[in-house]
Amino acid sequence: MRWRPFRYAITFVVPLGAWATFTLAHPWYWGTPIFSFVIIPLLELVWKGHHRNLSEDDEHAALSDPLFDVLLYLFVPIQYLLLYLFLDRIQSEALTIGQLSGMIATMGILCGVYGINVAHELGHRAKRWERDLARALLLSSLYMHFIIEHNRGHHRRVATPDDPASARYGEPIYAFWLRSVVFSWRSAWELEAERLRKNGAAPFGLRNEMLHAIGWQGALLAFIGLLFGPKALVAFIVAATIGILLLETVNYIEHYGLRRTRTGAGSYGRVQHIHSWNSDHIIGRVMLFELTRHSDHHWKASKKYQVLQSHEFAPQLPTGYPGMMLLSLVPPLFFAVVHPRLERLATRHPELELAV
Repeated sequence: MRWRPFRYAITFVVPLGAWATFTLAHPWYWGTPIFSFVIIPLLELVWKGHHRNLSEDDEHAALSDPLFDVLLYLFVPIQYLLLYLFLDRIQSEALTIGQLSGMIATMGILCGVYGINVAHELGHRAKRWERDLARALLLSSLYMHFIIEHNRGHHRRVATPDDPASARYGEPIYAFWLRSVVFSWRSAWELEAERLRKNGAAPFGLRNEMLHAIGWQGALLAFIGLLFGPKALVAFIVAATIGILLLETVNYIEHYGLRRTRTGAGSYGRVQHIHSWNSDHIIGRVMLFELTRHSDHHWKASKKYQVLQSHEFAPQLPTGYPGMMLLSLVPPLFFAVVHPRLERLATRHPELELAV
């Protein structure tokens, strides 16, 4: 069992490739994007996953092993070191358009996969300092409001019309990006104001975490602009935007077309495993710290990544997350693959509606 945490170390291939991109003189500026969205999807077409879960004893051992957590903590210094190397290279060297765009795409993947995805895992932890590590990572992606809206909004409203991060049946991803980004931002303001009112505080006072987020993100942008110059500042903003769109693309495929049914009282019943798309493809699982076992995460959000389970009756994607993300960029193809699966699910499960 002691070796099990180290299989997640495969994800360090991406930061290592990014380090090479930002520091070495070589032609592989697009190495990390090609690895992430060409090599991995091709491997996952032939290397399938399985539904195997840990035994009760193995789960206990996994939860007792601190290495699973250390792997996450390491990404805070790694993310900021790579961000510094990225900004310094752009400031100090004349790059071609191809080289610059490859570096920005690489930094964008870091922002999405580690700046947001690892923050997502840490943001659900009970300890305040772990959630602060999540905020530090989200800062590097300019998406600090995510921890507010996701934890207090998305998990409560997932697979309902009230959730901006749940994609509707037939909704193209490009329309979803705009809807999710705008309304998730608005939702975070509303949720934070609601929290402060309940605590007897001014909804837009100094204790407002949205104002804190804006302050931290503004300070980071000012620091980058002053220290590295306008070119590096624009490059970072573009990279952070790529990271945000990667997150929203994952949101899109995770709940596309799935909706909870209303109870007799008019409210929505508890979220079930049927309300999230999953993938057991092993490469995506370990690269994304089991994010692809998404149904179990929504069943119990505090459950740590290393003990998330696969459920045979939960909706399964035909391939891993990277491949599905690419497929979603061509809506007619995505609909042709996903809609027949959705319709079969709706026929078999009365607790599921199509989110039209």
